[in-house]
Amino acid sequence: MTSFGPQIIIALVAGLLLGLLAKQLGEGPDGAPNALTATLETIGSSYVTLLKTAVIPLIFTAVVSSISNLKQVSNAARLAWRTLLWFGITALIAVMIGMALGTILQPGANTGAEQPPGYTGGTGSWWAFLQGIIPQNFLGLAAETEMEEAGTAVTSLSFNVLQLLVVAAAVGIAALKVGEAAEPFLRLNASALAIIQKVLWWIIRLAPLGTVGLIGRAVATYGWDTIGSLGKFTLAIYLGLFLVLFVVYPVLIRSHGLSVKQYFSGAWPAIQLAFVSRSSVGTLPLTQRVAERNLGVPRSYASFAVPLGATTKMDGCAAIYPAVAAIFVAQFYGVQLDVTHYLLIALVSVLGSAATAGTTGAVVMLTLTLSTLGLPLAGVGLLLAVDPLVDMGRTAVNVAGQALVPTIVAKREGILDPELYNAPRHGDPFADDGTDGAGRDTASGQDAAEETAPSRA
Repeated sequence: MTSFGPQIIIALVAGLLLGLLAKQLGEGPDGAPNALTATLETIGSSYVTLLKTAVIPLIFTAVVSSISNLKQVSNAARLAWRTLLWFGITALIAVMIGMALGTILQPGANTGAEQPPGYTGGTGSWWAFLQGIIPQNFLGLAAETEMEEAGTAVTSLSFNVLQLLVVAAAVGIAALKVGEAAEPFLRLNASALAIIQKVLWWIIRLAPLGTVGLIGRAVATYGWDTIGSLGKFTLAIYLGLFLVLFVVYPVLIRSHGLSVKQYFSGAWPAIQLAFVSRSSVGTLPLTQRVAERNLGVPRSYASFAVPLGATTKMDGCAAIYPAVAAIFVAQFYGVQLDVTHYLLIALVSVLGSAATAGTTGAVVMLTLTLSTLGLPLAGVGLLLAVDPLVDMGRTAVNVAGQALVPTIVAKREGILDPELYNAPRHGDPFADDGTDGAGRDTASGQDAAEETAPSRA
């Protein structure tokens, strides 16, 4: 399948040129956007709508599936607690790096952009965030009705991702407690998750088209100031991703007595696929496979930790990105941040990382962060213009962390297989030990071939 790299670059250039052309055409009659600007906006918003459509079923099925896998783990409660603890520790480190880079580099400063119409400012609060976690209904849905100019009432639905996560976690835990009677439900949930992953992959393939619309609309609206600011924003994000992936993670690996080289050679197939596909959920089968076969994480534990990480462990999307993005949006629109805002960024990133899921994670997380801080939500549409380019690096760091934490926890708990972790790879993406990570022979036959040819669905 064609790499996303060239496609995204072409889409960015095309979007830039079309956006500049749309800006030159000026406004249409009565100040309305011209036809080209309206077309670009429609393409971009339609792609975002497709992504958001999959969020509810994806989060629910993935979280229920992850929790149900706990029944295969001995000493499950201890391992689950340790896994979540390390998810939080690494997220806190990543968000601190993001806040430092946003404050030092100031990617959104000096744009002179006016605040969006209707924005009245406001500050976020700890209680508003914590109270928002309590589910209002089964899917965390909320309805809002607005009156249009023609006098027609339009009702729109929205949902709170954290509330949905709480519901999914409760259902998963209940299924574990029910036992055998819940097996039909869990099999149905697993089938639904597989179908949703396939649909998500189809949506991912439309990313270049969405990129043209999003960046074209942003350039047509803001012009060269946006181009320069978004360029600095992208560089700031990639600098943060580099520091986490190649500085923080190696330090954690070495501090646990493990080889940095073996970790990267073992996890690299999943990291590489994540960069290309831009989907942690799409990379999930391969991430779990490398954790078991290359890094020596027991299958019973990996089947819980890796799927859970694919929906809740996002150092790129949920820590570095929202930290830099929130500071960028504040600087872009001239909103001053105080100490409370920075503390809220850290809180939302550590506790709210569960709001990320697959390809839509950064969009959800950015909206959650800006809402909590009381910043203009118009910044979401602005940053979506370069989201495909930024998302490649973000997702690679996400997946690297999803393989790292189970490895660290397994090492600390004494259940990591050192022979698999240190086994030579011989250019093959998987350890050449003749087993599949659970001790079963895969040296011949179709199973071995399938192990080295993972699906991207």
